[in-house]
Amino acid sequence: MKNILFYVIFLMTSISFAQSVRFDGVIQDEQKNPLEMANIMAVNNGTKAMDSYGITNDKGKFQLTLKPNTAYTIKVSYLGMKSKEVAISTNTENIVQNIVMDGAGIELEGVEIVREMPVSIKGDTIVYNADSFKSGTEKKLEDVLKKLPGVEVNADGEIEVEGKKVSKLMVEGKDFFDGDTKLGVKNIPADAIDKVQVLRNYNEVSQLKGLENDQDNVAMNIKLKSGKKNFWFGDVTAGVGVAELDSRYIINPKLFYYSPKYSINLITNFNNIGELPLTAQDYFKFTGGFKNMMKKGGSNFNVSSNDLGISILRNNRAKEIETKFGATNFAYSVNKAWNISGFGILSTSKTDLETKSQTTILDSGDQQKRDELTHQKNNLGLFKLSSTYKPNDKFQFDYDILTKLTKQEEDSDLLRESVVNNVSAIETILTGKKQDPTSINQNLSLYYTQSDKNIFAFEMQHLYQDENPFYNANLRSQPFDLAGYISGQNRNDLNQDRFVKTNKVDAKLDYYYMVTPKSNFNVTVGNTYSYQNFNSHIFQMLDNGDKNDLDAAENNNDVDYRFNDAFLGFHYKILTGKFTLTPGVSLHSYQMTNGQLGTDYSQSFTKVLPDFFALYQIKKSETLTYNFSLSNDFTDINQLAAGYVLSDYSSLFRGNRFLENATSQVHSLRYFKYNMFNFENIFANATYTKKVDAIKTKANFDGINQSSVPYNSNLADETLSGMGSYGRSFLKNYKASATASLNWSKFNNIQNNVLSTTESFVQSYTVKASTNYKNLPNLELGYNALINQYSGSTYYTDKPFARLDYYFWNSFSFVSEYEFYHYYNGNKTVDNEYDFLSASLVYQKKDSKWEYKVSATNLLNTTYLNDDSFSQFSTRVSQYTVQPRYIIFSMKYNL
Repeated sequence: MKNILFYVIFLMTSISFAQSVRFDGVIQDEQKNPLEMANIMAVNNGTKAMDSYGITNDKGKFQLTLKPNTAYTIKVSYLGMKSKEVAISTNTENIVQNIVMDGAGIELEGVEIVREMPVSIKGDTIVYNADSFKSGTEKKLEDVLKKLPGVEVNADGEIEVEGKKVSKLMVEGKDFFDGDTKLGVKNIPADAIDKVQVLRNYNEVSQLKGLENDQDNVAMNIKLKSGKKNFWFGDVTAGVGVAELDSRYIINPKLFYYSPKYSINLITNFNNIGELPLTAQDYFKFTGGFKNMMKKGGSNFNVSSNDLGISILRNNRAKEIETKFGATNFAYSVNKAWNISGFGILSTSKTDLETKSQTTILDSGDQQKRDELTHQKNNLGLFKLSSTYKPNDKFQFDYDILTKLTKQEEDSDLLRESVVNNVSAIETILTGKKQDPTSINQNLSLYYTQSDKNIFAFEMQHLYQDENPFYNANLRSQPFDLAGYISGQNRNDLNQDRFVKTNKVDAKLDYYYMVTPKSNFNVTVGNTYSYQNFNSHIFQMLDNGDKNDLDAAENNNDVDYRFNDAFLGFHYKILTGKFTLTPGVSLHSYQMTNGQLGTDYSQSFTKVLPDFFALYQIKKSETLTYNFSLSNDFTDINQLAAGYVLSDYSSLFRGNRFLENATSQVHSLRYFKYNMFNFENIFANATYTKKVDAIKTKANFDGINQSSVPYNSNLADETLSGMGSYGRSFLKNYKASATASLNWSKFNNIQNNVLSTTESFVQSYTVKASTNYKNLPNLELGYNALINQYSGSTYYTDKPFARLDYYFWNSFSFVSEYEFYHYYNGNKTVDNEYDFLSASLVYQKKDSKWEYKVSATNLLNTTYLNDDSFSQFSTRVSQYTVQPRYIIFSMKYNL
């Protein structure tokens, strides 16, 4: 079958080559200088259709593929010059002809040419004409983006352009849910999209553009078709279906309105077919548009969250998922100077997980085998209000407030077999987890341009976080010998309350002085202050229902932790020739105090931290970038609390109040080349990190039960990671890419009082090719190889995949996706094969508002997936159950 598919692609490619004429040449100005990134397209005089298009390379060269024996009008445009038209007629032989532009001047119909071009470039903006890449099967923004050259969308809904992650998504210049890409790619209707604009070197504060190094900042703006502006648009989908044992449903209304004055987005989704518009993992990653304002500071003080360890889904697949989701987003221009915006998101999900796993302790080889049934309830809320006041180009005032509300519960029933020294023991364990964390994040920013040479930027951010995780474990064996614990119970019922409160304030003032138009000096004065309180208590429930409080000091925590970092930074940025250089240094004064067990322990010191940035602009779209930073890494209160904390029923942790900071040096090298001439995209990066005095773990194992304490290691941890990608388009209808990523890490810990050095090496290789025809079936074929090596154990996953989509008879859309997995380890003691097949058929008459769809998921009724992980002390192999096959019949009405 695979050979047939490759033969079909080869045959289509051969036909395209055989039935085409090549038109080559160079576009020049009046002085015969080549013009890079000029737009050129060929319009068929008979059909009035655009048969080919291109963009010149750095030598001004273009190449078009035309039909033989056809008359064409060649249209050329270049920024700042008058457009030009040239008439040619093809026969069966290739044509070579240069085109000379008619001098500088105001673009006339050049604007129209760019509008018709599938891809055009103006300065830092790449503009894709969406209709040029649509085949008719696209239903949402994600489907369109995957067909654009140089654009990728991963499984998490993150967009990458030219190897760089898109950090903000906008529609008509207005943030879509504060720039979150996942909600956008999964919900914006494909038929509403006119243009996709990629904004490179993006800085949302115009006063700071060019002052900072924005080369990695990419934003995306979606331009709507004229019929979608100043009108409500969207769709309402409702469907029912059948599975082997029960019924399925989906209700998914979406409504959008955009005008110059205001915009409103409304998205809802109620289903039990496994669609999760926002997972719990997405929720905790959601920043609401808050940026890392201390990225130049040289210190890393990260407040941990979601510390309870509630299980997350793998590939959004589980045994059962039921979701209720609602979200709204608005933007309103009060006047020309003042804009307000905000959003609210509510999500409720119920999830059943069924997992079989085997955990192996690296040092002893002891094992823990588990068959686990887990039920989760997640209630998530996100609310944000933003205000931007910009009365003129010299002043801007921003304020944002983001609130996160969460209520999570997880109950697990598991059968555990422990194998210690080749002796097996089996028992049933019940666990329960609950947490209702709340966080409020506020941001205030002021930007003032005093003159062309003097710019000021003040930013302040406040985080309030309140966490209250509760843990319960009920098991037959007694895992730990805790002071005050009453042994001899039929069941050991362990419980722990935890309460963690955080107040953290970051503030900094930046002053930029423009020394010359190509250089500036930056002075930063900043401060980070954090106050945290940590309380925990372990108690036991006896067989008779009485509560036994374990009041010994070692079983309780009452800790206060204060952290302060005052710093002064200096950076100098200069553009000289093809180089951009930014050396910098920051001077820090640190003060830390943790109070517990009736005493205070304080530390204070100063440190100088250098950093350096260099960019070599090889060509307009080819760069080499080097980054170096030396930073201090600080733990928060969770690892300082000296009393015991239950990590789970077999793991006990106590902190170390005498911990010191770690120091990380990071070197990164990045190469990037993007050639619009043939849509060639080359990206590679390598990052080396060495962490000295790293906070590591001293773990003692009693069989499979672990007790651990952190310490500062005198041996450095090291990580070396790299990624390379090559992609390009061929003959307008073909797209191919190859990607490789490597990650090697070395860790040093102490296991059973013996120094333990472990290594992991993760490799991933992907190749894929696809077609993009208007009137023929389109096929994507690919292969991914994943190799995970963990200190003596190696696991392999081979995954070929394919996708077929076909729009036919002007009414029908057929889409099918197939994935095959071969999962095995080095000695083949684990060797599993499974695959997934999905398909959908959509019927919609041209210009009809009604759409009818039948879709089927997991057609092969695969029951499980495999996974593996590495924790520096153990390896874990797991198998988890997924939803069964079901068929959905749905209708959609387009507003």
